[in-house]
Amino acid sequence: MKVSASMSAPVVAVAAGTPVAEVARHMDLYGVGSVVVTEDETLLGIVTDRDIAVRAVAGGLGGDEPVRSVMSAPVVTVGAGDDIHEAYQAFRRSGVRRLPVVDGRRVVGMLSVDDMLMDVFRRVSDLLGPVAWSVLEEPPGPQDTTAHTQADGKNPPASRGS
Repeated sequence: MKVSASMSAPVVAVAAGTPVAEVARHMDLYGVGSVVVTEDETLLGIVTDRDIAVRAVAGGLGGDEPVRSVMSAPVVTVGAGDDIHEAYQAFRRSGVRRLPVVDGRRVVGMLSVDDMLMDVFRRVSDLLGPVAWSVLEEPPGPQDTTAHTQADGKNPPASRGS
């Protein structure tokens, strides 16, 4: 499966000179936890809600400070046409929670750890689907042994595996 099948799009992007307060409003408006910082569609950095809290607010920066002062750069990215396994490796190697998805030099989406969890859930569901149907046909658990008594009324002997 390709990264493009799991990514969120379109990505929210701002210019490097955008004030931090405006970036925070964009995050709120679009319901995202990160935005990419671009110039002429070229990726310069990424800023997360945590960057704003830790680097800007806790760092004593004002809301008028340009986002370039709190963004993370360079940015770990993944290609839209890459196999999803490459994204798993990028997350493991980098320790980040979000990866901008690029097509050439242009940012076309965002892939998050949550997106990857949804991929895992889909795969597990695909794997367990047939198992679930077989369970529905024959419920798991001990069989009812009360119907299998011997003619003298005693319970049958326990199997050797008990």
